[in-house]
Amino acid sequence: MIWKVTEKCTGCGTCVDVCPVDPSLYVLKEDKKTKKKTSEYQVQRKDECTECYACTDSCPEGAIVEGQ
Repeated sequence: MIWKVTEKCTGCGTCVDVCPVDPSLYVLKEDKKTKKKTSEYQVQRKDECTECYACTDSCPEGAIVEGQ
């Protein structure tokens, strides 16, 4: 499963807090134009995800969805 963090992400960090694998699976997105970090998260190292759904179940905004 590949997870996509959508634009609904507010950067609250709940997904990071509940991830049983390694919170560093999540990193802050970088604005492609300014190269500065945004307040939204993205999933990195997708191959390490155990598909436990902790992040999707805990996200208050429903921002984590199946994706590419």
